[in-house]
Amino acid sequence: MYSLTHWLMRKRFVRLWLSCTLCLLSPGLAQSGKPLTLEDCVRMALAARSSATAARRQVEIARYGLRQARADFLPRSRVGNAFTYNSPLLHDRSTFSFIPLNAIREYASLFTEELELDTSGKLRAEQALARAQLDAARADLQVSERDLRRAVTAAYLRVLLARHLVEVVRDSLAEAQSFHRRTELLRQHGEAAAADVFKAEAAAAFLEQKLKAAELEAQLASQELASFWTADVDQVIELEDILDRPAPPPESPESGRPFLRRPEFGLLEAQRQAALAEARRARSALLPQLGVTFQYGLDSFRVSWADRGYAAFVNLNVPVFDWFKAHSAMQQARLRAQQSEDNRAAAERAFSKEYQAALARARRLYEQIAITQKQTRACQENLRLSRLRYEGGEGSALDVVLAQADLTQARANYYTALSEYWNAKADLEVASGR
Repeated sequence: MYSLTHWLMRKRFVRLWLSCTLCLLSPGLAQSGKPLTLEDCVRMALAARSSATAARRQVEIARYGLRQARADFLPRSRVGNAFTYNSPLLHDRSTFSFIPLNAIREYASLFTEELELDTSGKLRAEQALARAQLDAARADLQVSERDLRRAVTAAYLRVLLARHLVEVVRDSLAEAQSFHRRTELLRQHGEAAAADVFKAEAAAAFLEQKLKAAELEAQLASQELASFWTADVDQVIELEDILDRPAPPPESPESGRPFLRRPEFGLLEAQRQAALAEARRARSALLPQLGVTFQYGLDSFRVSWADRGYAAFVNLNVPVFDWFKAHSAMQQARLRAQQSEDNRAAAERAFSKEYQAALARARRLYEQIAITQKQTRACQENLRLSRLRYEGGEGSALDVVLAQADLTQARANYYTALSEYWNAKADLEVASGR
């Protein structure tokens, strides 16, 4: 009876656990069927291990370095315990052998506190250097995440373009095969020449080969996109198709110099500050450094707390001559700071050019979208009229084949212009520091 009751309770518990698990998983399962947006792909890529995660770890490393530099300003404490045995003299067993030692047996248990007073500026320079390294790590993290977003965006658009080109070629192949069947039928009734059949057959065969190449490109593009967040790169990825939506107009140029918002300038400034901090640290080797030490505890020939005491020490180290080593290190650091300024000046010119080029490219590609739409409509009408003329015996099969090729190229141009425009918008965001 007990075993049956226990079994029924266990069965109910398992059912309850399964129902709760399905309830928790149902939102994720529902979302798994939704197409991935560009933001979803970027988020998964940022969550996966990559150069961006390495840059995040570098920020943590630099943050601990700054914590160490701040700790140097605080007193350091320790407790030291020691026992020393010094053999006595052979002719006098009550006298220890070595003069620097205090007794035959010496017991020491001392609490020591040391404080380095930053009279030379060394500690402040090391703290400034650690802070500059943290700023550089943060700027490098921004660059890494931005570059990863840009790479994912390019791969995302490559997949969409490749899939649209597959559709274009597949539709053209269906049209070419339909025309091929029509020419064969007309030839059987003596209304078309054999050359027309071969032209139509060659056009269809050419498009079959082009379709295989387009499908391969779509597969490779999908694998490239999936590799940003998973090792299972051959899975089918459903994507939200932004190429089917009307393209938004390009943005107006911003006032001032928006490219100065790019994180590269923060990285260059951090490198300059690090070089200046290294120069100050090198200069500190030429200045006096003061240190204070305090000790309290037992240092006696016997273990007796009554023998306790304290001592204080003040150390002042004054450098005299180092064969210009500190001076050379100081000049070296200052030259690195000037080098960072030179790199910043060159970067301003280069990034200004990139910003203006991105603006011009976005405007021109947006204009090309309208042109390719007009081109596609004209080619569709040309194909329709070419088929009508051929059916009426007024046109040649070559006109139809050329019209089919023109329509294929026009539709491919349209989707290529759309993809390049979205890429140009992404480049503009990078160039303007957004």
